[in-house]
Amino acid sequence: MSNSLFSDRKHTWAFWLGCLAVTIGVVLHLPMYWMGRDMGFRLVGMPMDAGMLGGMALIVAGAALAGFGLLPRAAADDAQEVVIHPPEDAPLTRAHWMMCGLLALALIIDIMKPASLGFVVPGMRAEYGVSNALVAVLPFAALSGTVVGSFVWGWLADIYGRRASILLSSVLFVGTSICGAMPDFWWNVGMCFLMGAAAGGMLPVAYALLAEIMPTRHRGWSLVLVGGIGAVGGYFAASALSAWLQPDWGWRIMWFLNLPTGLILIALSPLLPESARFLMHVGRSAEAKATLARFGAHLSTTPVAAKTDHSHLPPVEKKFLGVTLALTLAALAWGLVNFGVLLWLPASLVSEGVSVQTASGIIARSALIAAPTVAISVWLYSAWSTRGSLALMLGVTALGLAGLTLRGLGVPWLHDPIAPLSLLVVGSSGVISILLPYTAENFPLRIRGRATGWIAGCSKLGGLIAQGLSVAGAAPPLAIAAAGVGLIMLVALGMLAIMGRETRGRDLRELDALG
Repeated sequence: MSNSLFSDRKHTWAFWLGCLAVTIGVVLHLPMYWMGRDMGFRLVGMPMDAGMLGGMALIVAGAALAGFGLLPRAAADDAQEVVIHPPEDAPLTRAHWMMCGLLALALIIDIMKPASLGFVVPGMRAEYGVSNALVAVLPFAALSGTVVGSFVWGWLADIYGRRASILLSSVLFVGTSICGAMPDFWWNVGMCFLMGAAAGGMLPVAYALLAEIMPTRHRGWSLVLVGGIGAVGGYFAASALSAWLQPDWGWRIMWFLNLPTGLILIALSPLLPESARFLMHVGRSAEAKATLARFGAHLSTTPVAAKTDHSHLPPVEKKFLGVTLALTLAALAWGLVNFGVLLWLPASLVSEGVSVQTASGIIARSALIAAPTVAISVWLYSAWSTRGSLALMLGVTALGLAGLTLRGLGVPWLHDPIAPLSLLVVGSSGVISILLPYTAENFPLRIRGRATGWIAGCSKLGGLIAQGLSVAGAAPPLAIAAAGVGLIMLVALGMLAIMGRETRGRDLRELDALG
């Protein structure tokens, strides 16, 4: 593993022993799950045994130990100003492609976590015997976690590093898989908050890392491609795995998937580099040189004072306020769709008499139709306009919402939800494919992690509003909700047209100079 991850041998051992403790803690919960195999994996009301309680203690201790292992070394005393040659037009290497593949896999796994919520709610409601209003507490807690995770992990990424923050999320993914063995509804709520924090934390950091490593001429299309694969792939993985596994293994299997997927990310971490720009920013120039050598770049250096000021918050600085407001509104609108309308949709279809398996299949087909959105978004973002492509995807999402509204009003040719649902998934997938890459290109290095984390967190706040209505028993019918969210989406589109700015082809060093 690259020496840019752990401070010394003590921290290396701490991390790997922490990962082992978390994994053992999860494995100790599996017997409880397997005990319910003859009852359709229903565990409600079963007492927790000593193994489960000991496993929880191991997970907490292991996560703390792994976090200690990821603490960064201090900035070097001989900090240097490092210039990359060729500056921003270096050709892509095998290392670039490998990093894109790893981050795409990480985002698929990351987005799959919250996307699974809509597919477990019907089974959870039936097993625990809770009302629609009470079961809405679960996605509410998960979304609260994603908001907290986005803000906190964005801050950690600007101080401790992009790679370490991604790895900490992976450790928490493993630990929160015990949600699948919880016999009590409220234990599930607590675990889902932690799972949401891990998922919300990884997303913005991955975009910041990718933006800082890719050369300018490749940065736009690679950001959107990786983000689009993550968005479409994550939602498709959740729906396809639900349709495949839930009939035989129950809804709880969707949570236990966190164990293998989290371990996969940890196992692949030696292949993921730290951001050389971040290493330069904190004065670790020797490590930055070694990292950039993997990408075929050359350096020149000049001694300077180490730049470690992290005192400013990105959304409130006057020079960034306009673009922050535009992106915040767009993020809120997307959150209302993805964590409101799309999370309500499976349960709405089930209430119409559609089986869980059929509903999952319909959404899986929509995700497949949305797959070409990635290629279209990549082309639009890199060859046409960054601001225009985001506005276009907001408009397509609004069209899908209009279709769901008309379906709710009884328009006959929209009885089959596949057409409006496809537009909705296409548009929302395009928005999230572009939104965070666009954000990462609008803020300088010193606040890029927190800025991207802010917008990622705001993208979940809309979902919190939607789920808060459900918890309060005030959620409107799907058609009315679609109409209201569609109106907000159009307002977001207008704000972006007025306050957004074009970033295509811009050198990131222009932003760093502004910082």
